[in-house]
Amino acid sequence: MTLTWDGLAQPAEALLPPDVLRTRHALADAAKRCDWSAVMELLDESPQLVNTSRPGGASLFAPLHQAAYSNAPTEVIKDLVTRGAWRTLENARGERAVDVAVGRGHDKAAAALAPRLVRIVPHGVLMKIQQYLHAMIRSQEAALIERYPLRLPELQPLLEVGRDDIFFQVPGMYGGFFYRLEEDGVAANLVAIASSRMGGSRYYEITSAGSELVSEGP
Repeated sequence: MTLTWDGLAQPAEALLPPDVLRTRHALADAAKRCDWSAVMELLDESPQLVNTSRPGGASLFAPLHQAAYSNAPTEVIKDLVTRGAWRTLENARGERAVDVAVGRGHDKAAAALAPRLVRIVPHGVLMKIQQYLHAMIRSQEAALIERYPLRLPELQPLLEVGRDDIFFQVPGMYGGFFYRLEEDGVAANLVAIASSRMGGSRYYEITSAGSELVSEGP
């Protein structure tokens, strides 16, 4: 399964195919009413939606945030994490699922939701890299980013996924951006590839000092 960043978290329902739109609303509804059997059935059919929120929803609650809010059983939390739910994913208030659980006094759920990081990058370094990644994306696709209310990638989940790529799709680009963490620590290095069926690809390396276009290709 390709790891994907949910850029269509804001009011962008017209950009989603009707079947995907229905599934995303059904997933959000099932998680909100704590129908975890229905949640897992929907994720069996559409596993790529595990970190998505309701299209147009204000809270940006993914299923794991709802599990934290409702004090779901530990088994449910473990199942969502096994399916690829990111413990570091933030909602609209900047809360991770563990923060939601702590705020509601759900100590057992909070223990299960504490992020398990496999890469270590100082927070300030990661935020600098994220800043340069966003600037690069805007420089490549300014018109599309302005036209659509996209949520640009946040990099904390990279610390959970090792060296796997995450894909951020941009409507109208006929492609999007793949990105992965090559090196961690103070000298962290992000590789980002702008890929379009219409415009070829561009390969960038991004550090806390800035971004550099390394190569271009068909």
